[in-house]
Amino acid sequence: MSIKEILRQAHERARQLGLPYSGALTPSEAHEMWLNAPGAQLVDVRTRAEWDYVGRIPGAVEIELLAYPGNRLNPAFVAELEGKVSKSGPVLFICRSGGRSHNAAMLAKQAGYDESYNVLEGFEGDKDSNGHRNTRGGWRVAGLPWVQG
Repeated sequence: MSIKEILRQAHERARQLGLPYSGALTPSEAHEMWLNAPGAQLVDVRTRAEWDYVGRIPGAVEIELLAYPGNRLNPAFVAELEGKVSKSGPVLFICRSGGRSHNAAMLAKQAGYDESYNVLEGFEGDKDSNGHRNTRGGWRVAGLPWVQG
């Protein structure tokens, strides 16, 4: 799928869902954008514990949105984002399952990142009927690049 088509679908999802930022991407669409859209950056907003024990996406910018333990909002999130990520290209936010990355995309939009996107399903996807992740959706299930610890 072309970047133009991916963007069209992401913008349409944003319109349908009433999102205040540019769009929502599937993991595969996000990977394609990250590789081929000029200036695109992937920002992983999970916690350090998640990166260390669940897995990392090689090359992604890592900025905690919520600190572990306690899930306290990182008060320096926007400052760290501005220090690491340009506002001139698409910024794709990913977390475990899509909730924190939604909030990160909203914060980024408010901070002047006009091309902010949420990666739906996140890194691990939703829980299955047994309460387990990594079986229904997500970056890992899509077979996209990641490394353990």
